[in-house]
Amino acid sequence: MMEESPAALSFGERRWRLVLTLALAVYGWRCLQTPGSYRWLDSLDLAIHETGHLVFVFGGEFLTLLGGTLFQLIVPIAFVVALWRRRDHHGATVPLLWVGQNCWNISVYVQDARAQELPLVGGGEHDWANILGQLGWLEHDQSLGRAVWLVGVVLYVVSIFLAWRFLSSDKALGFVSATSDPPGARRPLRSVE
Repeated sequence: MMEESPAALSFGERRWRLVLTLALAVYGWRCLQTPGSYRWLDSLDLAIHETGHLVFVFGGEFLTLLGGTLFQLIVPIAFVVALWRRRDHHGATVPLLWVGQNCWNISVYVQDARAQELPLVGGGEHDWANILGQLGWLEHDQSLGRAVWLVGVVLYVVSIFLAWRFLSSDKALGFVSATSDPPGARRPLRSVE
């Protein structure tokens, strides 16, 4: 089965996507400035994180601990891939920003490994204290957390840049002018009278 090219976006949809991009840029900027603050998306991230522990339980204790963070990254990455494959390149930038936002949350958790001051669900074990402890890297929690935070910054900047670029490019969004035919379309023959 041949994959169809993306449908042309209307002016209204393009404008809606611009508003979405601007809103996400502002939301991301606020998250970037205070990654430890609790926001509306964090409840979803927490549920995905906790589910990840269950998904990766087959891999033993270490993978179960790491599974929460892995799943927290895998879920939005799956959306990036799905939207990109559907040729909705602008749409793929939204979950890409979500990956960056997750990196900021993860960075807070990593940097708390030695202090263990964050409130944990059910008062359970501190994933990153155990992960870094098992690896012998506990004393590097601050630098590793900053590195994860920086990855989030890069993903945030890239997602906003690409979103803007895709909105600025008619071709990337699948826009077609009123006088052009979509790729693969055939014009009907006109009869000459």
